[in-house]
Amino acid sequence: CDAAIEFSTPEATAAHAQLAAAAGTAHVIGSTGLDAAQEAAVRAAAERAPVVQAPNMSVGVNLLFALVERAAAVLGPEYDIEIVEMHHRHKVDAPSGTALGLGRAAAAGRGVEHNKTIVRDGYTGPRRRGDIGYAVLRGGAVPGDHTVVFAADGERVELGHRAASRDVFADGAVRAALWTRGKPPGLYDMRDVLGLERSPSSAPRSAR
Repeated sequence: CDAAIEFSTPEATAAHAQLAAAAGTAHVIGSTGLDAAQEAAVRAAAERAPVVQAPNMSVGVNLLFALVERAAAVLGPEYDIEIVEMHHRHKVDAPSGTALGLGRAAAAGRGVEHNKTIVRDGYTGPRRRGDIGYAVLRGGAVPGDHTVVFAADGERVELGHRAASRDVFADGAVRAALWTRGKPPGLYDMRDVLGLERSPSSAPRSAR
């Protein structure tokens, strides 16, 4: 086939990435929760075939990534960043890959490393300046709700996305698969697919 589209488990994704690379097949990956070794397997596969990997394939969510990065750059460290996400009761990873992607976008906008997941429990003391916090909700059949809050002393800015149907993830994945036609090997993401600009502090993932 020309392209394989994958929304599965981390273990399966890492194995399938190697099979797709061996066949020269483009691989579109929407799986989340991959560990360091599994991510390394995907990067190795991208040296032999085009790979589009994103924590969320929705066009709207990927626009949100770009907006969050821009907002973080403009608003600056005076605004505390909190990310709230809700998914269906069967989701097994938390925070969601999309929420972590939003955190990485915010960190890129600020020009800092995203190396912590701040989830509060118990007596935590006051909020540390510069933290990116996460709140996780699970219940019902929610496909995915995400809100990024920028909170300062005098105002609050909120950017968000609500998925009403899983069709939006499939539509984006098909768009990504069609985009890979004629592309050289490399690790791409949905920003490449959609032609969204990156800030100077957000390096492209492509191995081109």
